[in-house]
Amino acid sequence: MRRNDVRVAIWGFGAMGSGMAKMIIEKKGFDIIGVCDVYSGYIGRSIFEILAVDNPYSHDVIVTNNIDEVLDIGCIDVVLLATDSYTSTAFPKIVKIINKGINVISTAEEMAYPKANEPELSEQLDKLSKEKGVTVLGTGVNPGMMMDLLAICMSGVTENVRRFEISRINSLSPFGKTVMEEQGVGLSLSEYNEKNEKNEIAGHVGFKESAFMIAEALGLKVVDFNQSMKPIITEFDRKSPHGFAGAGDVCGVEMSAIAVLDNGIEIILYHPQQIEPEMAGVSTGDYIKISGKPEINLANSPEVEGGIGTIAICVNMIPHVINAKPGLVTMIDLPVPRVIMGDVRKLIRED
Repeated sequence: MRRNDVRVAIWGFGAMGSGMAKMIIEKKGFDIIGVCDVYSGYIGRSIFEILAVDNPYSHDVIVTNNIDEVLDIGCIDVVLLATDSYTSTAFPKIVKIINKGINVISTAEEMAYPKANEPELSEQLDKLSKEKGVTVLGTGVNPGMMMDLLAICMSGVTENVRRFEISRINSLSPFGKTVMEEQGVGLSLSEYNEKNEKNEIAGHVGFKESAFMIAEALGLKVVDFNQSMKPIITEFDRKSPHGFAGAGDVCGVEMSAIAVLDNGIEIILYHPQQIEPEMAGVSTGDYIKISGKPEINLANSPEVEGGIGTIAICVNMIPHVINAKPGLVTMIDLPVPRVIMGDVRKLIRED
């Protein structure tokens, strides 16, 4: 291993973590030095065997369920943490990594703008990471890009803004069993309502984070925020690789939110997600409308696929996190994301 390779460890080797590993292996200048996961079917096995790819390194990488074994290897530039959705559950893992003097990129949705829901934990993470001289970032395709950073970037060509209307219409079909359960896919309406009352239907996590990120980017504050979720009922049977919804049952959820900023600007967020939306004549896509001077209407269809998008943005932000000043940062604190096509080592500052 060359000492100037960008050394990466991965904590969580599910769909996101393993996807990041596969992307990193295909890039020049990286070296994966350790992987931790709790799945018994992976522990003790080579990641290259699991991924069915050739090993480009001079060493193997064996999955362990002991994160200390990985973090104690030393000389790690960044840990990709792909285990949680919420700041509170990711917090102790991030603290452990920070205390080892290692940068962190987390896929936890709330970590995209953790001050929105966990201001005290955010303050602790910022203070500790500055003390240890490392940087912590939460990101993903959404929140982290499609419903916040992209709209912020587009506002840069306006003189003023009155309203943001941001929609992401996506398919749940590529996702696994856990996501199906979190979105209530396959439940009867009564079962959905019962689970929803117990807060067992997650829906989309990230509306508040997106709204607060946009507000800070504009130099404003959120003074009112409300979000809602309702089930999408299918009129016919729908089947995806990991989900099934019979006619009359829940095939996904429709999320919406409105944030009002302290100067009256509204941020309207809309995010319906369901399995096999095309069967109901629904086309997926990402849409940003900014009412201002000038008017902005940005449309991308079909949607940026969530899994690939999250994998890519986490890997592509690695050099920017390594180059950043220590502390807890968000996507508005770092350079514009871009794909890594050359040697990643050329993107790392020497100072």
